[in-house]
Amino acid sequence: MQIRVYASQDAPAVVQLWNDCGLTRPWNDPHKDIARKLSVSPELFWVGVDDQGEVVASIMVGYDGHRGWINYLAVHPRHQRQGHARQLMQRAEAELTALGCPKLNLQVRAGNEAVIAFYESLGYSDDHTVSLGKRLIADI
Repeated sequence: MQIRVYASQDAPAVVQLWNDCGLTRPWNDPHKDIARKLSVSPELFWVGVDDQGEVVASIMVGYDGHRGWINYLAVHPRHQRQGHARQLMQRAEAELTALGCPKLNLQVRAGNEAVIAFYESLGYSDDHTVSLGKRLIADI
């Protein structure tokens, strides 16, 4: 898998990938999420493509000067368990380290034990915090 920066023509494939991976929710418009990311550090939004150029993975990386964040890490079900997610995370960690980021955070939906186990295999652990959220702009 080759990793490259997201390009506008990737939108349909990326949204389909997120749907195929169960990442989308009715209250989040994935096209708006893409547009929002493109307005802040678009160089940290990557896709993984196979030998035919098909988008098979994605990751949004964020850094606010204090903490790094991972969003929309996805690998198409047909391409899972081949090291692609690990490859994307290694690149994210390297890029954030180069930017001086001291800590990386991410969120996993409760009950998604397989994904939690994946992140634990990369050295991530439960910070024993509660994630709170408040929607400021409704997508739907």
